[in-house]
Amino acid sequence: MLKSISCFILISSFAMSLNAQDLSKHQWKDRLILIIAEEKNEKFQQQLIQLQNHKNGLDDRKLVVYQILPETYSTGFKEENWKNSNELFQKYKDKKSEFQVLLIGLDGGKKLEETEILSTEKLFNTIDSMPMRQSEMRKNR
Repeated sequence: MLKSISCFILISSFAMSLNAQDLSKHQWKDRLILIIAEEKNEKFQQQLIQLQNHKNGLDDRKLVVYQILPETYSTGFKEENWKNSNELFQKYKDKKSEFQVLLIGLDGGKKLEETEILSTEKLFNTIDSMPMRQSEMRKNR
């Protein structure tokens, strides 16, 4: 019986990890911007526009955008890329705020958190001041 339970737990956790939107696949390759909202509201839309207007800056800094709503998420800016899941929302949503933006660094750590629209100037300055980004910029001279 104990062996059956252990096997079930192992299989369940494996299945959950397959279904989970594991952001660790980006570690050491991409920085992430997570735009998290209760619904597609004005702040959510304004944040997307702000980022879309600076696509070259995002690409230069290896930034991948995640749009995260309670039951769905999407990467990038295309409307047709939505996937059903609430795991990212549950994991990263601040219970006190209806809207937030998170910057996740190459190392997978949270580098910046805002509950108002994040300007690309602040975003880029934050990233450009990081040691790994400084190293990238030196290499690209």
